[in-house]
Amino acid sequence: MKIAITGGGTGGHLNIVKCLLESALKKNIECIYIGSENGQDRAWFENEKGFSEKYFLSSKGVVNQKGLAKFKSLMHILKLSLKTRKILKTHKIEAVFSVGGYSAAAGAFGALLARLPLFIHEQNSRSGSLNKLLKPFSKAFFSAFEPIFCPYPVRAAFFEKARVRKELKTIIFLGGSLGASFINELALRLASRLKGIKIIHQCGKNELEKIQSEYEKLGVKADVFAFSSNLEEKMAEADVAVSRAGASTLFELCASCLPTLFIPYPHAAKNHQYFNAKFLHDKALCQIFTQEEAQNTEKVYQALLALNLQALSSSLEAVAKKDGADFLLEEALKKLKR
Repeated sequence: MKIAITGGGTGGHLNIVKCLLESALKKNIECIYIGSENGQDRAWFENEKGFSEKYFLSSKGVVNQKGLAKFKSLMHILKLSLKTRKILKTHKIEAVFSVGGYSAAAGAFGALLARLPLFIHEQNSRSGSLNKLLKPFSKAFFSAFEPIFCPYPVRAAFFEKARVRKELKTIIFLGGSLGASFINELALRLASRLKGIKIIHQCGKNELEKIQSEYEKLGVKADVFAFSSNLEEKMAEADVAVSRAGASTLFELCASCLPTLFIPYPHAAKNHQYFNAKFLHDKALCQIFTQEEAQNTEKVYQALLALNLQALSSSLEAVAKKDGADFLLEEALKKLKR
């Protein structure tokens, strides 16, 4: 069987692509990838040997465009969709799996034009505009936040390195794959209060040198990095996290059993990061601070100290499930056989 996986743009979407690819290869399913030359798609998969073919198209976001620019963007997507339809036909693709993001537009519409089954995975608690539009035309729609539950695809390594925390010895700051200036500044403000506690800090490539320099000025030794392909190891070392609330990061933290104080990105589409974190908060499994609340450094510090690490860590084990990508592919294959 041959399938196409499409979508990306951000680390959250691309994590799902990676999980689906790993699962497909275990089942001897051949995969091609259709992404964008913009965003992070090429950096993640240009050298990925698991895909038999990879296509990086000139797709861009449409949602934030206005007037004539939006019309031109829509026409460009139509042009790319026709190109993608040809790609799907050439490779004799039998089904298309979309993980969302603007990178998925051409591949998803191309699947509909080619009359191929389209399966969609929505990563967030609030559906993106593209996924919401395409949901009625899909063969199946999967989400860990939907009433019909689908385990969120998380790489096995996060589960393998999970542990129950009992004492705060190490803290990790996570701003997502691109970093987050607010999280970076908060970490620096907290650093002087965290004496005796090791700091691990994902700051993003744009501010790497700046953040390293600031820690040196403070006389604080910290493990500062822009991006890590082995993030599970960084999480495994930590006892608590301060993090944005992208869905992939949230479920990776759950799989790691790592207690977290979330500071959702306030400008995320449909405020989805807040609702992602609320999914855990409603179960009393995390703390949430808005950016405005987190301006109060002392309040954040006291909240971190007040976390019941052992109780939270033990309870998080039940949230994320292993083999989420396997579940998704198996359900999709069942639908194709009907």
